[in-house]
Amino acid sequence: MFTSVLKLLPKHFLSRLIGCLAASEKVPIKTLFINLFCLFYPIDIEEAERTSKSDYQSFNDFFTRSLKAGARPITGRISSPADGTVAALGNIRDNTLVQSKNHNYTVQKLLAEKTDEFTGGSFITIYLAPHNYHRVHVPRTAELHQASYVPGELFSVNQNTANSLPGLFARNERLICRFRADDGPMAQVLVGAMLVAGIKPVWLENAYKPRLEVVTEMKRHFQQGDELGHFQMGSTVILLFTKPLDFIIKQGDQVRVGQAITR
Repeated sequence: MFTSVLKLLPKHFLSRLIGCLAASEKVPIKTLFINLFCLFYPIDIEEAERTSKSDYQSFNDFFTRSLKAGARPITGRISSPADGTVAALGNIRDNTLVQSKNHNYTVQKLLAEKTDEFTGGSFITIYLAPHNYHRVHVPRTAELHQASYVPGELFSVNQNTANSLPGLFARNERLICRFRADDGPMAQVLVGAMLVAGIKPVWLENAYKPRLEVVTEMKRHFQQGDELGHFQMGSTVILLFTKPLDFIIKQGDQVRVGQAITR
């Protein structure tokens, strides 16, 4: 029933409508959105660079707020790319990833290409709730050589949907970033969701346009902890590694940007 209702909703229309309202710089609209959001969610504005709500140009500006220097210290060899909840993690067997206890999906479908280079490696999925800090960072020093924006659905990505909708992350729109690190390839996938008005990487002035596939080849060096982009509302980040990792966190744990996630 839940999945059937989701399929019937005009998800793209609703997401873009909310996006237009969230981008509004009209004081009554932005003030209403920001105040309501802070009423319903535990927002620690003191860790933000701008600590006054009136300093933000729009709700989007507030939602994607940057943090004070040092608010997220970088630790460990591989660190969390986002604030959020660990939805799933483990080894990649037979090119298959765990979505939830009810569903699996393939690396090929997530990355929208035929590849087996991640078989035998590891993955981690982090869900960003609406109240989380929504800038996404690079978990280790690496060179970005390809970024592919793949249009798709905009289903919600919360745990209820993950438990009920097969292939959720491979069906939603997403930005696939392919990196080369010292010990092998890495993929970082930013998955869009319902009410996510856009995915904006640091190399673009604006978020990707919906329903328009874009593949960009580049050579861009990132240090561990550098910002990769941000979501304009909540969503999910998935990391894929070609080698097995010894995670020091588990499913259900809360993580923060820069926190060590492996030994």
